Amino acid sequence: MPRPLFLALDGLDGSGKSTQFQVLLAALRADGIPVTAAIDPGGTALGLKLREILLFGREHAINARAEALLFMASRAQLVEEVIRPAMARGEVAVSDRYLLANVVYQGHAGGLDPADLWAVGQFATAGVVPDLSLVFDLPLETARARRGRNPDRIESRGPDYHAAVKAGFLAEAAARPDAVVVIDATPGVEVVAERVAAIVRAKLRSHGWPVALAPE
Repeated sequence: MPRPLFLALDGLDGSGKSTQFQVLLAALRADGIPVTAAIDPGGTALGLKLREILLFGREHAINARAEALLFMASRAQLVEEVIRPAMARGEVAVSDRYLLANVVYQGHAGGLDPADLWAVGQFATAGVVPDLSLVFDLPLETARARRGRNPDRIESRGPDYHAAVKAGFLAEAAARPDAVVVIDATPGVEVVAERVAAIVRAKLRSHGWPVALAPE
């Protein structure tokens, strides 16, 4: 029997991460793989309220520790309501962002200790961590141009903050090469999707799933 698999997609805002999230979900479903989607922050009734505060609550002054813990609270609920049940059913769970984002945005870029955030995250998720995280990376100017919409509360932070985000993702990937893979998000959607499919295909096979996401 195939073993459940947990994947997370992460990276810079404007990297195409959420587009690749939808492409991957569609490809898995087309191949008959039982898959559950998760959005972090969000994905539950509580998570949606916290997401609204975190991303669009400009009337609130939120310090770095409070911000980090609000993300953790949303994630804790997401694990209990969505991700853990999917894993118990033997499915593939795919999350648009997860704990790594907390470590990078509030740790590397926000001034908190990344090690502390990993520790708090271990508690918040009850140890439920991705088997693999895919980090989409591209130049900051390209990411900014691709966003093409009014930035949310975190996206609107200055270039130094986002440079630290980019550096943080790369640092965490270098420190955890077995758990984090960096993908060049500069090419078009189809090219990036092919790279994602190749990586996920190998991970599925390692968990005993039949051939999936096979190239035509």
